[in-house]
Amino acid sequence: MSNVTILVDVQNVYYTTRHTFGRSFDYNAFWKEVTQDRNVVKAIAYAIDRGDEKQRQFQNILRAIGFEVKLKPFIQRSDGSAKGDWDVGIAIDGIEFGKDSDELILVSGDGDFDLLAKTLREKYHTKVEVYGVEALTAQSLINSATKFTAISNKLLLK
Repeated sequence: MSNVTILVDVQNVYYTTRHTFGRSFDYNAFWKEVTQDRNVVKAIAYAIDRGDEKQRQFQNILRAIGFEVKLKPFIQRSDGSAKGDWDVGIAIDGIEFGKDSDELILVSGDGDFDLLAKTLREKYHTKVEVYGVEALTAQSLINSATKFTAISNKLLLK
């Protein structure tokens, strides 16, 4: 069995699946697919905390599946724009846990992670599998990964 680290950019997968399919990502189906014949070293879901009850319930579901949930507060700026991404945190954890894993699975279409994938593959010889909505996943990330898996109906809630 290979050792695997799983990192999920919750906001990215939420917005890309809703935009493309009008449906939500099925974390249970995903977990079943990616953990088969693999030993999970670390599994982290990165989310923004707006403090509402529905969101807390979702976070508890993620924990029950097997994810550690890392939260960052949602920041509303005075000009009306918002801030709340986990790019740096995901990259740091990706190196920290990915360097000692056989594989890192990243759920995100964000091209900022192409350097993470390339570093893990070239420097640490870690396989990097990216799951993302194909039309909304940066080509640079797809090219930097060992394998790209397009999110399709089997990974979406009915």
